[in-house]
Amino acid sequence: MSAEHHSSLLDAVKGQPKQVWITAFAAVIAFMGIGLVDPILLSIAKGLDATPSQVTLLFTSYLGVQVIAMLFTGSMSARFGAKRTVLVGLTLIVAATALCAAAGSIEQLVGLRAVWGLGNAFFIATALSVIVGAATGGQGGAILLYEAALGVGLSVGPLLGALLGTISWRGPFVGTAVLMAGALVLCSIFLKSDSHEKRPPIKLLDPIRALKHPGLLRTSLASALYTAAFFTVLAWSPFVLGWSAIAVGLIFCGWGLCVAVAGVALAPKLAARFGERHAAALAVVGYTVLMLVLAIPDKTVAVVGIILSGLVSGLLNTLFTGTAMSISDAPRPVASAGYNFCRWFGGAVAATLVGHIADWLGWEQGPFVVAAVLCVIAAVLLSMREKKADPHVVPKEAALVGDEEF
Repeated sequence: MSAEHHSSLLDAVKGQPKQVWITAFAAVIAFMGIGLVDPILLSIAKGLDATPSQVTLLFTSYLGVQVIAMLFTGSMSARFGAKRTVLVGLTLIVAATALCAAAGSIEQLVGLRAVWGLGNAFFIATALSVIVGAATGGQGGAILLYEAALGVGLSVGPLLGALLGTISWRGPFVGTAVLMAGALVLCSIFLKSDSHEKRPPIKLLDPIRALKHPGLLRTSLASALYTAAFFTVLAWSPFVLGWSAIAVGLIFCGWGLCVAVAGVALAPKLAARFGERHAAALAVVGYTVLMLVLAIPDKTVAVVGIILSGLVSGLLNTLFTGTAMSISDAPRPVASAGYNFCRWFGGAVAATLVGHIADWLGWEQGPFVVAAVLCVIAAVLLSMREKKADPHVVPKEAALVGDEEF
């Protein structure tokens, strides 16, 4: 780490007001929700007598609702203020996670995960604006804090799910509800009200209209295909491994750390050398190779492939967002909303179909081969020539908007 970057990191954590730390803490808990259920998928299947295809719907409902909700969270925040939007999101998450712990069937659990996804959409889409607005030291320091929250959440989520999951599959939901309830109380007390501030209005269909731009549409579709592969790893790997919650949790903890490190430290260097769009195309090819590695019926190879996929995912999270933000003339919040809609729609579809694909092909590793094919198509879309030059830099806003994706 360079001295300059190290200094920036120190500046980012010095003298921050309470509402910055409280929002960052809440963000860590929210990001934990992505991988929290991963180590306990087998336990949930056993406890609720559910099939793998039914259990993977926990990702589908969570992501599907979050995708649609993110189209209108911007307009809601602009109308009611960031604090109110954050509190609504946290309240929904607390209620959903507490009820998840009491669910008596897989259908109830899937429905409650949908409510969780709705709360996450309200919270995550708004939390960064709170941090940026309140942080000392400018936007750069605020983004570093938010990226730190992202990395900690992605790594701790699977680990917490594993540790509490050894007691019961209900344990991780109880733990998350307690932590998020604390965050809700702190945010309600310390966050400043901004309901009277005026913001530019965002219409509901603006993000969809932005996708009329050919370059943004191709980038968004490519990202959707990659994200489908991403959730093939996240949703199907625990069933392929068949290991204990602790083992799966440790593996995905390492995966999450790789995502965070690559997104912050490696992606800007790759973009500077090749251009963000071309760098994304190269990274997608790398992800294709890793999907084929995961198709090898060897659990040790699978573990290595999963952890290494975290590095490539970290690159792609930043590079895809940078490409989406620079390829069209649409306002960045609008372009981001359209891009994120496509991206996470791909994840929701993959989480729904991954178990069925394995059944249709009669091959446990089959979903990874399908994921590799999707990545090849994504690479082709990214390789198509654009009229606009490919910037050799990841825009500052890319980190900002890229983190909102989670």
